[in-house]
Amino acid sequence: MQDLIWLLPTFPLLGFLSLVLTSGNLPKKAVAVIGAGSIGLSFITAALIAVEFLGSGETHFILEVWTWMAVGEFTPGFSFYLDGLSLVMMLVITGVGFLIHLYSTGFMLDDPSYSRFFSYMNLFVASMLMLVLADNLVLLYLGWEGVGLCSYLLIGFWYEKPENGYAARKAFVTTRVGDTSMAIGLFLLFAQLGTLNIQDMLHAAETQWAVGSGLAVAASLLLLGGAVGKSAQLPLQTWLPDAMAGPTPISALIHAATMVTAGVYLIARTHVLFELAPSVQLLVAWIGLITLLMAGFTAMTQHDIKRILAYSTVSQIGYMFLGLGVGAWSASVFHLMTHAFFKALLFLAAGTVIHSLHHEHDIFKMGGKRKQLPIAFASFMIGSLALAAFPFTSGYFSKDEILIAALEMEGPGMLLWMGGVLGAFLTGIYSFRLVFVVFFGQSKGHHEEKEVTGFSMATPLIILMVLALFGGWIQIPVDAVFSHGEVHEEHHISGFLHAVMIAVPLLGIGLSYLFYMSKTFSVEKLMAKPIAASLHRFWFSGWGMDALYDLLFVKPFLFLARINKKDFIDAIYALLVEISRVTHGMLARTQTGQLRWYAMSIAAGVVLLTAVGVLL
Repeated sequence: MQDLIWLLPTFPLLGFLSLVLTSGNLPKKAVAVIGAGSIGLSFITAALIAVEFLGSGETHFILEVWTWMAVGEFTPGFSFYLDGLSLVMMLVITGVGFLIHLYSTGFMLDDPSYSRFFSYMNLFVASMLMLVLADNLVLLYLGWEGVGLCSYLLIGFWYEKPENGYAARKAFVTTRVGDTSMAIGLFLLFAQLGTLNIQDMLHAAETQWAVGSGLAVAASLLLLGGAVGKSAQLPLQTWLPDAMAGPTPISALIHAATMVTAGVYLIARTHVLFELAPSVQLLVAWIGLITLLMAGFTAMTQHDIKRILAYSTVSQIGYMFLGLGVGAWSASVFHLMTHAFFKALLFLAAGTVIHSLHHEHDIFKMGGKRKQLPIAFASFMIGSLALAAFPFTSGYFSKDEILIAALEMEGPGMLLWMGGVLGAFLTGIYSFRLVFVVFFGQSKGHHEEKEVTGFSMATPLIILMVLALFGGWIQIPVDAVFSHGEVHEEHHISGFLHAVMIAVPLLGIGLSYLFYMSKTFSVEKLMAKPIAASLHRFWFSGWGMDALYDLLFVKPFLFLARINKKDFIDAIYALLVEISRVTHGMLARTQTGQLRWYAMSIAAGVVLLTAVGVLL
């Protein structure tokens, strides 16, 4: 069965080709069957492979399909590598991806570009599977660039609106910065180690590079540049909130099962390089911590339901980076999985709210919707509890492991732990601020609307609710992948500190209740204070990062474009064109139609050629 691993990306790729080649002429039922069915087939295949692999007792499996290219000793192939890490990733991508596709068959039913939507979604999943199953960095980079292309196509799916096209371009250009860094990293690794096969490269790095060597630091920094771009971490996090321009299922796919987890996977897959560069690994932790706090504060100020969840994603990916940075490799992958469950649930539930309320996004124009939208309400309650790490939900187990690992780290561990706990407090506030404003209190509009759900939209929500509640009990088989870098022993932290980790998110939920449910505290009175209002504006703007980048990069580029609007480089080629035109005109004048002139020209040419031959 493991020999069929190549079918995992092949099914969605065939779905993409079928939908593209039929140019949208298929009936919508056929499109739904191809679009969702191809991912369903991949999930069934992945599940069967997982059962056989786990039962075999093997630590890894390699399938070489064919050699992609052969240049000297450089022979990367279409080869797939299966171990505990890629097994978890393929199950998350195909499982959660299938639920999102199934939901989309109902959500997008009225869209005229139904077929185009599913073709992009299928290609997205195929690219992500290629990325996580690749046994060499060239094939991984192919999948990496594939998800980048698909993110552009999906974010700008409704391209009729200029702002959607801008958001797509912003995502594409911003992530290209990280991709360039990663590409340079691949060149460096090949030049120094002679291979881009991931396992061979990691073994060569371990044997040839000392801990803290300059080459290890440079290579891991360059790969980190790629990771922060794809996973929307500081300083390349600004594209992700604007990615909400696409349809809601796209937001769920990008944020939960595919693109933004690619950077986390890359660092986890190449963890040996980061262990050889402890300073860079610590930098990963600080980037994650700072990003999760910045995104948490910003999420508290947003009023667009999808942007709140977008900043929440940036924050939760920050927790994964924090875990990677403190060496909690397994815990970070565990949080990647649980986050896929509850974040897909929250985004799809948000899609139900938006769909039912005639595309309303502003949470302060909703209110009192728990009876009107019962499935969405249940989904948001369970998803928000898991997001806020409420005890014994899926998010509790994974976030708890990361915070404990930070606390046990020597040096800055206590600071990292305190920052992570503060982030959990903020998560409790913004997640239940959304729940209380949308589903409780008085209705502020849309009084008579009914919940728009059918089998295709309700079933994924119900399954994801179960996973968000109980997914934390799943044992993921990744310890063997990281065993040489992790010491598996009992955690030794005080009961008081453990109680703090449990209580702080609950305090955040309680504070949100006092502000937005019981009205014990007044948001209006708080905002009347100048300091609070200024902080609100600053956080709402995403800490001014977009304005900063406009100042540093966009405005200087536009200035240079204005002063060079006639394009100096083009002027050079325009000169060549003008010379060609003048020369052509001069030659054209020699075409008189007189035989004597032609005869004389031929004779002169013969004399000239003869003279050149004699002289040379």
